[in-house]
Amino acid sequence: MSDNEIKSINGTKEKVLAGLFWTFGERILAQGVSFILSIILARILLPSEYGIIAMVMVFINIANVFTSTGFGEALVQKKDADELDFSTVFFCTLSLSIVIYIILFIGAPYIAEFYHTKEIILVLRILSIKIVLSSIATVQHAYVQKRMIFKKFFFSTLGGTVISGILGIVLAYSGFGVWALVFQYLTNTIIDILVLLKTVPWHPRLIFSVERAKQLMDFGWKLVFSNLINVVYNESRSLIIGRSYSSADLAYYNKGNQIPSLAITNIDTAIGNVVFPAMSAAEDKERLKAIGRRAMKTTSYIIFPIMIGLIVVSRPLILLLLTDKWSNSIIYMQILCLYWMTQPIQTTNWQIIKAIGRSDLCLKLEILKKAIGITMVVIAMYFGVFAIAVSAAIFGIISMVINILPNKSLIDYSIKEQLLDIFPALISAVIMGVGVYFISYLSLPVIIQFAVQIIFGAIIYVGISYVFKVESFEYILSIVNLLCYFK
Repeated sequence: MSDNEIKSINGTKEKVLAGLFWTFGERILAQGVSFILSIILARILLPSEYGIIAMVMVFINIANVFTSTGFGEALVQKKDADELDFSTVFFCTLSLSIVIYIILFIGAPYIAEFYHTKEIILVLRILSIKIVLSSIATVQHAYVQKRMIFKKFFFSTLGGTVISGILGIVLAYSGFGVWALVFQYLTNTIIDILVLLKTVPWHPRLIFSVERAKQLMDFGWKLVFSNLINVVYNESRSLIIGRSYSSADLAYYNKGNQIPSLAITNIDTAIGNVVFPAMSAAEDKERLKAIGRRAMKTTSYIIFPIMIGLIVVSRPLILLLLTDKWSNSIIYMQILCLYWMTQPIQTTNWQIIKAIGRSDLCLKLEILKKAIGITMVVIAMYFGVFAIAVSAAIFGIISMVINILPNKSLIDYSIKEQLLDIFPALISAVIMGVGVYFISYLSLPVIIQFAVQIIFGAIIYVGISYVFKVESFEYILSIVNLLCYFK
């Protein structure tokens, strides 16, 4: 290996480590603050008010796919993307977001009729402004990812979370109800945009190329469609629950999903945002596989104990944080933790396929997975919200296997090898979960039981990792030792 190749690998490693530091800092601190603020809001507002927002967010999340994915990922994946590419994408996403907003504005009464809830008309029309606002920052996000300068995200996310959260709490205490959540969402987005526009050294110029747009869209449209299928599937549960049951049922389901989703999305997104550019820059399949294996081991080592731990402590956690008015969420949280456990394996394999440039394969896999998933949801809806949650957990396993299969031929990363990579984390987490479970038999106050379970679980998991020298544990320790280098 030449000196230049060694320097390139070392440079990528340093960028990845620095990116992980700032991305994890952003996600953990900002989302930690967001979680605390959401707890306060949940104790003030009613489940039905949360349910109205959940109904509206189904359509906003689907609409966001067209502006927040595809073009942005195409910029990250394109190795020689220049100023013309970035400006072209900016005007494409902004124009598209305006068209989508107009469609939602006009369609709001029909959506309200679908849900049999007239209250959501104005809520949808106001909150949909978030789509246009978010499109403005799409290119800034791609710019930060491509250059792996994730420190920029730290300040924009943290500032938006804190200020919007405080505003939401003030409005909720003042009796604004659902509108407290609406203005919290909008304020968060606005602050994120303003900080990025100030800190990111890129701004749109009045240049545009139809040819570049076509080139980027050739890669991006498949990812847009793939992500659209994925989001439609994920939101289909909220759509069905909101339509067939009540806004309170939807709120219980979503609140049960919130904590595991928050934990996994932030960890998985943080690692994914750093790993995807590193994978895209890999010059050969061997290097790509090495990055993929490291991501697989690290995410599973972090995620498995969190999910199994949440299954065990779900009851005291929800009663302690949200009060017994949210107790119906406990069972949903336990079931959906099983679904979220499959995410690190799914995401890593997905990132590998994208990094190779096989967006066509991404699309085919999504069509296959979601055809299976939608069928399961449609069947489950006749048996209640509990059955819908169980169908999600089963589908997570099916989806994981489908994502794994192509990488045997693409980079020689087989199912057996992947299972061996995640096994140490899985068995350690299961042992920890069993140990923590028996503490629930002790007659302790809720807050003491929860604290003892968390401390005991951490001691068991770290102890097993230390005694058996689990590779991911030692790798994370090595990163901690290097963090001072990136201050």
